[in-house]
Amino acid sequence: MEYDNLTIYYFSGTGNAKNASLWILKVAEENGLKTQLINIDRFKTIDPPELTGRTLIGFCSPTHGFNLPPIVLKFIRKFPKVNNADAFILNTRGGLKLSQLFIPGLSGLAQILPALMLRMKGFRIVGMQPLDLPSNWLILHPGLKTEVINSIYNRCKQIVNDFALKMLNGKRSYKALISLPIDIALLPIALGYYLIGRFFLAKTLVATDLCNSCEKCINQCPVNAITMVNERPFWSYNCESCMRCVNACNQRAIETTHTFSATLLVISSLVISPFLITTLKYFGAWEFINQSVIMENMWSLMNAIIFLIFVFISYRILHFLMRYKFVNTIIAYTSFSKYKFWRRYKAPRS
Repeated sequence: MEYDNLTIYYFSGTGNAKNASLWILKVAEENGLKTQLINIDRFKTIDPPELTGRTLIGFCSPTHGFNLPPIVLKFIRKFPKVNNADAFILNTRGGLKLSQLFIPGLSGLAQILPALMLRMKGFRIVGMQPLDLPSNWLILHPGLKTEVINSIYNRCKQIVNDFALKMLNGKRSYKALISLPIDIALLPIALGYYLIGRFFLAKTLVATDLCNSCEKCINQCPVNAITMVNERPFWSYNCESCMRCVNACNQRAIETTHTFSATLLVISSLVISPFLITTLKYFGAWEFINQSVIMENMWSLMNAIIFLIFVFISYRILHFLMRYKFVNTIIAYTSFSKYKFWRRYKAPRS
């Protein structure tokens, strides 16, 4: 083996990235390496690994909006510089399956940005592996069926084992670079998600009257994004949309507010934005904005900020109104996640 030690830092919402990390550790342990698995949930300080002997350091994480989650990027940014240490990156991304066809997800910046950050800290990148474990984004689609999940898992486990053996034997593997042209093309969407989209998605979760105030969602949130406000869980803008709270709730009380979220988008596009444009035209500023690309971009940014302010205010109002049973009923029954066909994702145990 090329290495004596393996340390993996991981972040995982519903278990995919954790399971992938455990598969790599198992391969390493079977080949005599000393291993360490470190969960970066709620991290405040970073304990760097001991670089005695030949050490490989891994960073495993899900992909959120074609990025690594902000908590992971912050962790890597704060990670201490090293001298010629080897590292690999593994990102899980939303894999699907249609009949017998495995459909890959997309990485976007999830490999590119952390690789550049780690290179600047002195790491040699020896592995970049995207992994198409099952998509778990309840906001967009129901959880996959158990047999589909198991099928995807069996395929991905073999991919991870091959990837791990390759690295541990001193070979380099850069599967993430195969999709580099597509990933670069996704740059605007990735930036849009990081700067705007994730804050909107943080306001798509509510707790209905089924909530028994057990605070399990609060205790399990990896980024401390949930607090109890007026005896009801409240999701702050720190939410990563990792879906851990949804899957952890034994009461099935947490819903994704599909109709409410769609209503905010419609109001923003059909009412607020046209009103702002009309106002700018009235004062003669709209023509000035359209004369410059810079001004058009500034307008787009301002429009997005106004949208987020509208979302935050609307969510606060909704949270207040959820104390009334009729509002609870409307929100619950107009959310797809209320119904059994909108399955909650459950990752298999590794």
